[in-house]
Amino acid sequence: MATAAAASARAKSASKDQIYEWEGKDKNGKIVRGEMRAGGESVVSASLRRQGILVNKVKKRRTTGGRAIKQKDIAIFTRQLATMMKAGVPLLQSFDIVARGAANPRLTKLLTDIRGDVETGTSLSAAFRKHPLYFDSLYCNLVEAGEAGGILEALLDRLAIYQEKTMALKQKIKSALMYPIAVIVTAFVVLTVIMIFVIPAFKEVFSSFGADLPAPTLFVIALSEFFVTWWWAIFGLLIGGGYFFFESWKRSEKMQMTMDRLLLKVPVFGDLINKSVIARWTRTLSTMFAAGVPLVEALDSVGGASGNAVYAQATEQIQKDVSTGSALTTSMTASGVFPTMVLQMSAIGEESGSLDHMLAKCAEFYEEEVDDMVKGLSSLMEPFIIVILGVLIGGIVVSMYLPIFKLGAVV
Repeated sequence: MATAAAASARAKSASKDQIYEWEGKDKNGKIVRGEMRAGGESVVSASLRRQGILVNKVKKRRTTGGRAIKQKDIAIFTRQLATMMKAGVPLLQSFDIVARGAANPRLTKLLTDIRGDVETGTSLSAAFRKHPLYFDSLYCNLVEAGEAGGILEALLDRLAIYQEKTMALKQKIKSALMYPIAVIVTAFVVLTVIMIFVIPAFKEVFSSFGADLPAPTLFVIALSEFFVTWWWAIFGLLIGGGYFFFESWKRSEKMQMTMDRLLLKVPVFGDLINKSVIARWTRTLSTMFAAGVPLVEALDSVGGASGNAVYAQATEQIQKDVSTGSALTTSMTASGVFPTMVLQMSAIGEESGSLDHMLAKCAEFYEEEVDDMVKGLSSLMEPFIIVILGVLIGGIVVSMYLPIFKLGAVV
């Protein structure tokens, strides 16, 4: 009991420690510099004096500011750590090198905190688990498996490859969706400007004609009047509705399931999303299984990593079936969400004892499929969007010039 209380006290004390930069002279009179995690400047000075260092300067490192830590930062850190450990650099020294080279102060603080935990005897996986915002269960499980098997550098390398491929896949999906979204937003802005500023000017001109206007022109003018009168409500509804929609999508499990199921059924884009989800699913399970993580435990992380609620729910059921003795391929078939190729490759992998290799092949195949689809969509969407914009803007222009054509015919 006393030991637990002491450990708890030490943990609380460590959480309050700060990072201090110091400068001094060693026994030979050589200027030395470094960093230390401690509870205050006096603690740093006392610790350095015990090491025979004459302290000249101690100051707290500034950790405020800096951009938020992104997945890309964690992927780069993982690759750097794996490279240095494979080169024989000790773990703590590797953390020092990466932390000092990081351009983001927040990342530097995060890595320094993890290094401090490891230095006090905490395992690397346990130190990572203290920061779930940046290191998910998949990451921590793989690091734990590497520590247990004595192959940490190999698993960090595998983890870096996994993160790089996952990020590349997400980037391809974003690039496929970015172009049509950007064009739609631009078209909306242009149409808003036309409705609010251009058409009212035409209306004033037409009012001097003293003649009946064509139906298309009257419709466009009525639409313009609605925009001019209710523009604040339209923008408020779009912004507020969009915010409420995406927040509901993010927070409500029922909404996530509904939207993810709909996304998989959207023409063209649904197939692209489906293939990217399968690629992530097979890549994640392959990485976990190859690292020696038990299948049931590996499936725990796979569903969330897929990025789709439909596949996450199917994975949860697969995990339950596998834990009761069912074969993985049988459970995957029963879920009804996996294509025939994945099921056949999985069955071959189970029979031959090379499940991780077969799943990796599936991941590579679907990643290439996504790449090809993105290239095809880019060339297909351009003429399609141009036609839609041409019809919308061209229709407005023709509608506004019809009275002028009519007047010219009369003259």
